[in-house]
Amino acid sequence: MNVGVLGAGTMGHGIAQVAAMAGHSVTLRDVDEQIVAEGLASIRENLAGGVERGKVTESERDATLDRLAGTTDLDAAVGDADLVIEAVPEDTALKQDVLCEAEALAPEDAVLATNTSSLSVTEIASALDRPERFVGLHFFNPVHIMALVEVVVAEQTDTDTEQFAESFVAGIDKTAVTVTDAPGFATSRLGVAVGVEAVRMVQEGVASPSDIDAAMELGYNHPMGPLELGDVVGLDVRLDILEHLRAELGERFRPPQLLRRKVRAGKLGKKTGEGFYVWEDGDIVGVSGEFDE
Repeated sequence: MNVGVLGAGTMGHGIAQVAAMAGHSVTLRDVDEQIVAEGLASIRENLAGGVERGKVTESERDATLDRLAGTTDLDAAVGDADLVIEAVPEDTALKQDVLCEAEALAPEDAVLATNTSSLSVTEIASALDRPERFVGLHFFNPVHIMALVEVVVAEQTDTDTEQFAESFVAGIDKTAVTVTDAPGFATSRLGVAVGVEAVRMVQEGVASPSDIDAAMELGYNHPMGPLELGDVVGLDVRLDILEHLRAELGERFRPPQLLRRKVRAGKLGKKTGEGFYVWEDGDIVGVSGEFDE
């Protein structure tokens, strides 16, 4: 299968990697050559790490890289694609613009998908000429490690497209959960609900970030606490999702002021070096100064 991935950032290059590892020919496209290069470099780094840990053989690494190409040319990415997956920033209008351009260049029977984590797949689909061939494929970060993909069925998605999406997910060795398009789907809605309550608890002085995270990791067997996860995802991303869910579902998703202050200060988590924790080289080295224990 030929797969075009639009957007070479964290999610886009991760999706490209797992698709290529599963045997698909993948073209990773972004509007900036530097971002494309960085995306491909991240894939090479991930694969090298897999080889070092014994999770990936050298031949698997080489075959995966042989199936990958990068480009800034949209036609080159989607012109012969069986599946196009959009992974651009979380903005409905931007996603619609990118997908409409891709639809005009892709084969008529190609399936188009969005990796949105919370936006309405039905609304995005409304801009397309063939919305029945459109579906949500919500991957999780880091894509090459996380086993889940949410298949989000829009109002317009037909049965063949839904089944195609589920088959694709199974073919890349992930597990699909299929949900009807609704604000926050299943995962973002539940995950953000836990995350926002954790931020409120810090704001109210109930416990420190590390103690709250330890409670969820040790008491509920979560692999990562909600505040650390927020730092990894990006506190700005968390805030955007909360604002969207508040507009759709009501005041229970109102963002705490502490989260707003963090974002306004540019303390967005792992990607900026500080959020609720202090990060160096991808690892936690301490708790943010205001929460020193």
